[in-house]
Amino acid sequence: MHPRLSVHSICFPGAGVEELFGHWRALGAGRVSFSTGQLEGHAPADLRAALAAGGHAVETVTHVFAPGPLSGEAGAIAADRARLTQAIDLAAAIGARSIYMLTGGRGQRTWEEAAALFAEAVAPCLPRARDAGIALAIENTTPFFAHGHLGNTLRDTITLAELAGIGVCIDYFACWAEADIPGQIARAMPRLALVQVSDYVLGDRSLPCRAVPGDGAIPWRQVLRWLLAAGYAGAFDLELLGPRIDAEGHEAAAARAAGVIGALLADLGA
Repeated sequence: MHPRLSVHSICFPGAGVEELFGHWRALGAGRVSFSTGQLEGHAPADLRAALAAGGHAVETVTHVFAPGPLSGEAGAIAADRARLTQAIDLAAAIGARSIYMLTGGRGQRTWEEAAALFAEAVAPCLPRARDAGIALAIENTTPFFAHGHLGNTLRDTITLAELAGIGVCIDYFACWAEADIPGQIARAMPRLALVQVSDYVLGDRSLPCRAVPGDGAIPWRQVLRWLLAAGYAGAFDLELLGPRIDAEGHEAAAARAAGVIGALLADLGA
């Protein structure tokens, strides 16, 4: 597998940690990614040993900062911060490079009010992440996730990341059809922590509906060319789920996706 590819645990829905390691070994994945929920109940020392045995490094950990709408109540904010602090400590203990987050939703607030609240809420956690060597980031999603996230376009995600002083994770599935992608890449570059990889087949109408890169409409060669030309040197994290992936088989789909993106990266000189 190309060394800049990572395989996220989301590619294997419902899999426990031991099963995940089996898939990753079979794929030859040098970089892997978790969600915080999957790590609960597992000793960091045991995880480190399993990672070392498989030759894996942890690229990122997915974390939900606030479940549901963001709260302005002091106790709820303290609980959100405490969960993120625990996630930072665990991510650092297993050698992760980053944590990317869903922020929590806006509720009845305007986007601007909710963005300011998130930035204020997350601020005390930034020094701990910096000292631990963990890049904190937020991803862009579709508006279907507006109940629990503020970054529902890439442009809004970058704006919020700039306001909060954190990084950006670009999920191209959620933004490939937006305007001025090269310009948005350039704006995101100083804080770009991760790029997520999948494809979208025109006409699909329900989530999850991801596809293996090359099977859909996302112009991956052009997107990779833009990213590399902008100086992006980070990882490309495979995030594959939905009926198309289920039908092909999760491991088979991940292997095919890795082959497609890996070949493109090699062809482009990465």
